[in-house]
Amino acid sequence: MPWTVDNGQWTIVHCQLSTIHYQLSTVNYPLSTSLVLDCLSHQMALIGEIKMLGFSLPWRLLSFARASLAFGIAILIIISSCTQESLAPLRIATNLWPGYEPLHLARDLGYYGDTPIQIVEYASNTERVRAFRNGDVEMTSASLNTVLEIAETNPDTRIFLIVDFSDGADGIVAKPEIKNLQSLKGRKVGLESSTLGLFLLTRGLEKVGLSLQDVKTIPLEIPQQEEAFRKNSVDAVVTYGPPRSNLLASGAKSIFDTSQIPGEVVDTLIGNADLVNTHATQMKVLLTAWFKALDYINKNPEDASRRMAQRQGVTTEQFKKTLNGVRLLNLEENQQLLGKTDPSFLNGINRLSNFMTNNRFLKQNLDPNPLLNDQLVKNIKL
Repeated sequence: MPWTVDNGQWTIVHCQLSTIHYQLSTVNYPLSTSLVLDCLSHQMALIGEIKMLGFSLPWRLLSFARASLAFGIAILIIISSCTQESLAPLRIATNLWPGYEPLHLARDLGYYGDTPIQIVEYASNTERVRAFRNGDVEMTSASLNTVLEIAETNPDTRIFLIVDFSDGADGIVAKPEIKNLQSLKGRKVGLESSTLGLFLLTRGLEKVGLSLQDVKTIPLEIPQQEEAFRKNSVDAVVTYGPPRSNLLASGAKSIFDTSQIPGEVVDTLIGNADLVNTHATQMKVLLTAWFKALDYINKNPEDASRRMAQRQGVTTEQFKKTLNGVRLLNLEENQQLLGKTDPSFLNGINRLSNFMTNNRFLKQNLDPNPLLNDQLVKNIKL
């Protein structure tokens, strides 16, 4: 036999349920999710407490409670749906560089979920930079020298992720008869129309006392390099990625690579400072997915290499060999370097800025401090 209570007690319960229903019906989007959850939790606790005491709700009050509960759940579903639909796409410009493959691997593994993250691939660094400057994408992959060039005219540029240090994956590949860098004197060297190509060639030539004036530079975008090399249009190319792997596999000779200038060629993901406000959710999903993809690579190296090699159009073994020349930075390293608790990255940017200014790649030295943004990576938990 259920307990019974007088009309005064039921009136109190009815008032409490009515208050909850009113809160639900007057909720203000978009800061409503927590309020809805609080109201639903309060209502369910109230009904549960009544049942635990052995009370039976009158039919009309029970119907009112159920209707109010259903109303709250419906609001929560609508809010969640509207929030997801209102997310603007986060478009990221990349190229065929092995260090950026975790972006595609994360997508392949479903780590982005339904978050609107779009990876747009461009054939050259020039095209990526143009797309970023024109606002066709919100973020772009960029080597550190490119970051400094962009920041010179766009002070709102921020580095949100340090992708990798090139440790042998970029370099100068030459005909078999060209034995060393000294032998490049008077030769034709193909390189893409970006500062990175000029920077790598300059650094290599400096090692043996030569300069850009000692070689004939030929503008040659990455997709054109293999054909030009095989047709003897050039004697050497400054290259990376699949073209480098394919040329080396066909007998070309590596005469200089980034393992000889450690820490000087760094790849990043950059965007404007306001991305942390305009695309906060998308950015958090992107960076979390990135580090989950790195974890997958570490735990499943064969499957990860197979997936990434297939997209790059090379064999798994070729890709694994190329990836050995890239040091992907983990979450802790990003937190330390972007947070400046480890000053080595900051010091490296200063050295690069000085070099680029002295060689007229930049008009003047840039202060690297504003470039580094750890606002997102410091809050990521895997």
